[in-house]
Amino acid sequence: QVQLVESGGGLVQAGGSLRLSCAASGSAFSLYAMGWVRQAPGKEREFVAVISRRGRMTSYADSVKGRFTISRDNAKNTVSLQMNGLKPEDTAVYYCAARVDAGLPKTYDFWGQGTQVTVSS
Repeated sequence: QVQLVESGGGLVQAGGSLRLSCAASGSAFSLYAMGWVRQAPGKEREFVAVISRRGRMTSYADSVKGRFTISRDNAKNTVSLQMNGLKPEDTAVYYCAARVDAGLPKTYDFWGQGTQVTVSS
């Protein structure tokens, strides 16, 4: 199993930037595809981005493509989400998630506790 802890959320004005980080502990980090999923109040969880276990492939939701960038450092067991050009509709709790997978999954087996991102207009 892997344990995930997110950090880096906060309040930012529209057009601003935030960088979320996720620290993983437990079994071999490099076996896991890592994703970010968000949930806005009253809405279902929404896939945001995923990176393959070696970092060679990424995939993004259309709503964040061109604004968000996912990356990982397997030596440090971390995954990050750089968010630029933030919009009020990006306001949500952001979850780091993991799944043992060689591809780019959009469903996950392990989850962090979430970090709040609030974008003011």
